[in-house]
Amino acid sequence: MKKTALFDKHIELNAKMADFGGFNMPIQYSGISNEHINVRTNVGIFDVSHMGEFFVSGKEALQFLNHVCSNNIQEIEINKAQYNCLTNENGGIIDDLIVYRCDENEYMLVVNASNIDKDWNWLNSYITKYDCSIINESDNIGLISVQGPKSLQLLNDVFNKDFTSINKFNFKTIEYRKHKVVISNTGYTGSPGYEIYLNNNIILEIWDLLLNHGKKYDLCPVGLGARDTLRIEMGYCLYGNEINDDITPYEANLMWITDMNKDFIGKKSLEKSINNSKKKLVGFKIIERGIPRKDYHVFDSENNLIGKVTSGTFSPSNKLGVGMALIDFKNFKSNKIFIELRNKRIKGLIQKLPI
Repeated sequence: MKKTALFDKHIELNAKMADFGGFNMPIQYSGISNEHINVRTNVGIFDVSHMGEFFVSGKEALQFLNHVCSNNIQEIEINKAQYNCLTNENGGIIDDLIVYRCDENEYMLVVNASNIDKDWNWLNSYITKYDCSIINESDNIGLISVQGPKSLQLLNDVFNKDFTSINKFNFKTIEYRKHKVVISNTGYTGSPGYEIYLNNNIILEIWDLLLNHGKKYDLCPVGLGARDTLRIEMGYCLYGNEINDDITPYEANLMWITDMNKDFIGKKSLEKSINNSKKKLVGFKIIERGIPRKDYHVFDSENNLIGKVTSGTFSPSNKLGVGMALIDFKNFKSNKIFIELRNKRIKGLIQKLPI
């Protein structure tokens, strides 16, 4: 397994470690529920340096990205970011990513850790047709996520600057000890928060600075376990769960990041999915005792198998089981579902996201 530059810090904090996307990552420190609640009420910091960063630059960078991405790259202004998908010829989702526009002809792509090699190869198979280049900086760039209602105060304090002007899906580049640091506001928890992109040469120093300021803001380090429960409450997709190479943006409720007025890879197949697909991603909550988990079967009230849970958990905020499921939605006319948990079926209700 690979390690991030903060690996030894996690060991010092007695983190429970596990494989995630090929990296040895912290799953929890003080406990998933405690970390989850602290992000919702105070502030937490996450090591998410396992994410990949590609830089695309050149005269035709925009045209190239508009061809491989579902969303309209032309709408991104400098110092702004956009949630996006890479789609294949069948309309399936190769990966979801965030595209940052750093300059007139320069973009940073932030991709999922487990898909770094796959995305790199996919992008390189198309870029030769365009006057632009791509660089993989994933091994050099670290990423700390600072999430929670006190995140702005913490960052202002640590860097002695005011980041109030960084609105949602905006970012700002600053200098710290002659190193370039990017502070963005994209988030993956549903709570207010920011991301710090920085060189691995200074990530240990910044991590310690955040922790040293932490008592003032009730900060705690947070693992990927609470990151998962936080995003499930919000209904945010995770690659390998809600989305994969066989699920289209239409089926995953991601048409809001898909511009059908432009041409992109898989557009014709996606049009067929819109007209013919029966599958649809839905959110749900459990109204009986039980915790839903990935791949549990979902039934309707007449005992027909209609789909599977894609993500499920116990919500520390709501004190009940919540999740998402991919179901046969066209033939399903109720909001009641039944999830098979061991030898019994527990009742749930389809719920508008976020839960």
